[in-house]
Amino acid sequence: MSGSLLDAGAVIGCPHGGRVTAATTQSGGVRAQGAAVATAAHTYVVTGCPHTVDRVPSPCVAVRWTAHAGGVTVDGVPVLLDTSAAQCLTAAFVPQGPPVVQAAQRKVTVR
Repeated sequence: MSGSLLDAGAVIGCPHGGRVTAATTQSGGVRAQGAAVATAAHTYVVTGCPHTVDRVPSPCVAVRWTAHAGGVTVDGVPVLLDTSAAQCLTAAFVPQGPPVVQAAQRKVTVR
C-alpha cells in the first residue's frame, strides 16, 4: 500500500469541518520532520464538529483507523498513511464518514 506517512502534525478534519488531532503521539524514536509518526495505536479525537441530525447535535468525536497490516511498522504497530482506511465516529460509535487528510510527503528518521 502506498501513501504519505501521517504524523502528529498532519492536518486532518472530519467530513463536517471538525478538527482531528492526535490524543496520543508516542511512537518510539521514529519521527517525521520532528513530529512523531502516527500508528494504529494512537488515539485521535475530533473537536468542533457541527454535524446535526434532524436538528439534534450529532458531532464526530473520534476517528477509528484501520492500518494496513504487513506494511511498515513502529514497535510492531502499523504506521498510518494518508491512504489508510478510517471512519469518524459519534460518541455512540455511529460512523459518519471518512476523515479528510491533507498530508505532505514526509522524510523519516530513526533514532
